[in-house]
Amino acid sequence: MDIDVIDELQRLFDGEGARDYLGEPVTQAEHMLQAAALAVRDGAPDALVAAALLHDVGHFHGVVTGADLMAGTDNHHSDTGADWLAQWFGPAVCEPVRLHVAAKRYLCAVEPGYYERLSEASRFTLGVQGGPMPAEQAARFAALEFAADAVTLRRWDERAKDPSMNVPPFSWYHQILRNLAMRRLSD
Repeated sequence: MDIDVIDELQRLFDGEGARDYLGEPVTQAEHMLQAAALAVRDGAPDALVAAALLHDVGHFHGVVTGADLMAGTDNHHSDTGADWLAQWFGPAVCEPVRLHVAAKRYLCAVEPGYYERLSEASRFTLGVQGGPMPAEQAARFAALEFAADAVTLRRWDERAKDPSMNVPPFSWYHQILRNLAMRRLSD
């Protein structure tokens, strides 16, 4: 590996991740750690745990930031994050990250009451990100290989905004991430 991805991710969680999470009552790092903890609690495979942990790293990488998203400019953080992570991780990690915004749009289109369960900030960003999917787009999304994982990730994402939730630190995931990155190198 040209850089140690675990060290780089730890720096992101400790640095930019310590900032407010776009109108939510937790930091960006707390949000991602909570999503990962929910994935572990639900018995998700390691790749999906890693996707939950890393799903918002795109807010840290790219020309347009998370702050720009809250100002009304889509930062395409799901694509930016997935593309950056693909240097070290395979599709089982990267594709749910890439699709987690689309999963929100999908769920708002197909699941009655889902929109009402979104936080105020998530409702706002939904509008910036294109709103609920039209029926044809929702059908195409549902047929994608990693759509089900992205929907599962999205549900954790929405619940991972609790300022009182106690979760393991980023270091708890080091070995999972290292194993997944090493597997990617050997493929």
